[in-house]
Amino acid sequence: MKKLTLLAILICCSLGFVQQAQAQENYTEGPVWVINYYRTKPGKFDDYLKYLRSNYAKNVAKQKQAGILVDSKILINPTVSGPDDWDVAIAYLYSDFGRLNYNQATEDQLQKIGAEITGEKNKEKRDTKNDATRFPLRDFIRTRFLREITLKP
Repeated sequence: MKKLTLLAILICCSLGFVQQAQAQENYTEGPVWVINYYRTKPGKFDDYLKYLRSNYAKNVAKQKQAGILVDSKILINPTVSGPDDWDVAIAYLYSDFGRLNYNQATEDQLQKIGAEITGEKNKEKRDTKNDATRFPLRDFIRTRFLREITLKP
């Protein structure tokens, strides 16, 4: 009975692998986008973009230089369809899903970058100040993780 159960498990696992392998015969996996969607509070759109201009741009440039990010974009939704829809999205491009796993060396680099940009070495104080600045400007809606693919010829 144990052999029959083991055989059934192996067959199921094999079928799952074949199905996954067939799915990738049409494309090659690429980098990963992490996109955070926000809704600016009424009358705060320009203030939020000013905040991003002064903080986000410097931070992203240093993260690219350190090899943490491949790229980053700010996207604007011109067709907001209701109060629960987003109007600003911030997208970060990572080389693969592995870059999203916690890594102490990367965390140390991020803390160093944050301290350089703000002049505040204490992470908690820096986070409190940033939160106090950006939270009155926008509300978080959601985060999406998207994988780029390249279709095979």
